[in-house]
Amino acid sequence: MTKSFTGYFFEDFHVGMVLNHATPLTLSTGDVSLYRALTGSRFALFGAETFASANGFERLPIDPLLAFHVVFGKTVPDISLNAVANLGYAEGRFLAPVYPGDTLRAVSEVIGVKQNSNGKTGVVYVRTRGFNQADTEVMSYVRWVMVNKRDAASAAPDTVIPDLQKAVPASDLPSDLNYSGWDDTLAGSSLRFQDYQIGEKINHVDGMTVEEAEHQIATRLYQNTAKVHFDGHNQKQSRFGKRLIYGGVVISIARALSFNGLANAADMLAINAGTHTGPLFAGDTLYAWSEVLDTADLNDTVGALRLRLVAVKDQDPGDFALRGADGKYAPGVCLDFDYWAAIPRR
Repeated sequence: MTKSFTGYFFEDFHVGMVLNHATPLTLSTGDVSLYRALTGSRFALFGAETFASANGFERLPIDPLLAFHVVFGKTVPDISLNAVANLGYAEGRFLAPVYPGDTLRAVSEVIGVKQNSNGKTGVVYVRTRGFNQADTEVMSYVRWVMVNKRDAASAAPDTVIPDLQKAVPASDLPSDLNYSGWDDTLAGSSLRFQDYQIGEKINHVDGMTVEEAEHQIATRLYQNTAKVHFDGHNQKQSRFGKRLIYGGVVISIARALSFNGLANAADMLAINAGTHTGPLFAGDTLYAWSEVLDTADLNDTVGALRLRLVAVKDQDPGDFALRGADGKYAPGVCLDFDYWAAIPRR
């Protein structure tokens, strides 16, 4: 009898199934430094304890995306070890700050299943919740994944597709943030909530070439064990023929690049939607642009911007081409990511 776990296949999942994921992880300041080294993130709120303390945090918080990747990584062995692709995200909420010294664990519930017409794969919808050592829920999100079947002849389950919100309502965003101590000079920008308009597009200009070692170190940092990111031998038989960069690496680098134009929009409050629209490989250069989709007043010191973050590879991000004439994503677009970010008001 084999003692190694080979992962769940599509027919192993059913609606209502609860997965308590293994190997909780304690995050340290070393993880924060390594994340910064791998992404180039410069947001003052997650870089300077003095800045964070002046704006309502107990001490230096961990970037919500780093916490998200750690919680996501816990789920991979149970949900997406045999996945073909991670298809999308919705209803992501960051519910409490995470600090160095906190220990994160994850629990997922299957909320939908749908076999694909080819009979060889199916889509699994899960809601994942992340908890700290005090059992405080620090985040929740939905993702859906295309997973291989173990046996194409196995019966298809009844289709259940969850009814998901198109966006997290502004009324669900936190209203107790306090940015009264915000210093534009230290943050790196004088642009505040009132300086951004719905429909505005921002070219973040800077690019970052992603090397093989960097993306693998980043994915290992999150303890994401998906084979497509590490096993170069088996990837020779895949449709790409080489290792695929984890989509979370794309999100974090694009978010780091958005500092140039959105330096004051540091804290991610919610994930409305997200799609990995095309692959990224070692040697590709990533660029990004953002579109302001909506705005919301949170309180006297803080507003929120709903932002579409688009990552493109090896092309000028100033073209703002999301889709081609055929309605499909334009060539080179790697990420279409919709989120809410907090930003100080005047």
